[in-house]
Amino acid sequence: MAVENHTWFSDFIFVGFSGTQDVQQVLFVFFLLVYGITIFANLGMILLIKLDPRLHTPMYYFLSNLSFCDVCYSSTVSPKMLADFLSEQKKIPYNLCAIQMYFFGAFADVECLMLAVMAYDRYVAICNPLLYTVAMSRRLCIQLVAGTYIVGLVDSAIHTCCTFRLSFCNSNVINHFFCDIPPLLALSCLDTSINEIVMFSFIGCVLGCSIVTVLFSYSYIINTILKINSSKGRHKAFSTCASHLTAVAIFHSTLLFMYFRPSSSYSMDTDKLASVFYTIVIPMLNPLIYTLRNKDVKSALNKVLKKYLIISNICLL
Repeated sequence: MAVENHTWFSDFIFVGFSGTQDVQQVLFVFFLLVYGITIFANLGMILLIKLDPRLHTPMYYFLSNLSFCDVCYSSTVSPKMLADFLSEQKKIPYNLCAIQMYFFGAFADVECLMLAVMAYDRYVAICNPLLYTVAMSRRLCIQLVAGTYIVGLVDSAIHTCCTFRLSFCNSNVINHFFCDIPPLLALSCLDTSINEIVMFSFIGCVLGCSIVTVLFSYSYIINTILKINSSKGRHKAFSTCASHLTAVAIFHSTLLFMYFRPSSSYSMDTDKLASVFYTIVIPMLNPLIYTLRNKDVKSALNKVLKKYLIISNICLL
């Protein structure tokens, strides 16, 4: 039987993070700093890749798209969360809640799939180096990136439509700091079993495809690296993958904890802490991981900084 949407509230109210006004102000300053670093580091990464011709390769094309995704991903949550730290009532209109959920889900999917695409790129580069430029053509790279966005936008639309077809008549207080699926399902006065099946199925499919791609790619990569006779060659091959593996491990482990643990162990307070990590912290960590562990990026950054310092000195003279 079709269920009509009889929403009793025009807006929702976030519980957010508990604490006195002084604590809220400290949290505001801390998360503002994290968000500022996220935007600066990711936009800096995009600009750096665009400016340095040596970074005009498929690997860095995907990395620049990952940075763009991190900016959008973080910006769907952080500005509203920061504003709420300074507000007495943490309200969000019904329609804006749906929009926030949609874009958050879409960019989360894109990030997950982009990490899988980057794993495939490393597989081709290390296991088939002579065919790399042919196999990873510009056209294929664009198609892979476009595919991640199409899947993300469609998947998130399904989740958002399924969630906001429900009637939220129990309460309009969301025990969270942004509009996510689990806390909203907890507010519904209807049976949400279908929504939970859809959530686990689609998120499981996206996350599963990403994890399987990463595992298969790196099983071949490790097998190929171990066959390299030179220790220097093995170290170089491993170093090109270390940054990506670190980013994959952090992001996927957090998502698995959030959406695939037994329902008996659910705790909204625990979920909020985990959500802070993968919505606020991970977008900040990604560019730092790739900068600190990647010689090409560090070299390009040093080159740009030296050029900037030279130009600044000339202007001062």
